[in-house]
Amino acid sequence: MRSSILRVWNTILDFIFPKTPLVRELERMEADEFASLVERASHPPGKGMIACFDYRDKLVRTAIWELKYRGSKKMARLLAAALYDELLAFLEEYAPLMGFTEPLLVPIPLSKAREAERGFNQCELLAAVLMELDGGRNFTFSRALAKHRDTPSQTKQDTRKKRLENLRDCFAADSSAVGNRNIILIDDVATTGATLEEAQKTLLRAGARKVIAFTVAH
Repeated sequence: MRSSILRVWNTILDFIFPKTPLVRELERMEADEFASLVERASHPPGKGMIACFDYRDKLVRTAIWELKYRGSKKMARLLAAALYDELLAFLEEYAPLMGFTEPLLVPIPLSKAREAERGFNQCELLAAVLMELDGGRNFTFSRALAKHRDTPSQTKQDTRKKRLENLRDCFAADSSAVGNRNIILIDDVATTGATLEEAQKTLLRAGARKVIAFTVAH
């Protein structure tokens, strides 16, 4: 059902917004080439958060738009492969020092209404590729976090305070799944970090040991 909705949606988008030469270039690109061409994120979105690339970079912004609004599997693979290198570097260098072992990989969820409307969750598309690349060697996939309350778009909230208020108590976590576990949160874009911060708080209240968030761009 979701795949048929996505096909229809992409057909409409292709008609209204035909793929640009830049999109076609990105579709042919390998992750290492992409990572070498784009700007790195200059600073983290917040505490316990790691961002890979600068959202202001045209290549980054275009790739994320294709993922977020078209559900492009090619962009999911490109961005997830670049993100995977960052995850491995973190797990190899810092995780042993932090006791960050056997983590769960948890994508930021959409509300049921928003996911039904869109036909996919772009963060789950990223997580699926990450799991495929990893083969279960370093982390385990989990849908232990849910968004049980639909919220107005964060882009309509003009201050960090409003973004935090907009998201308050919108997530719920399965304590039986996350209790005493380390968590890697996956998101596509962090602006102020408000979404990731609320998700971190929810998981920690449910008994998670440590929560580190990774986002493609900031």
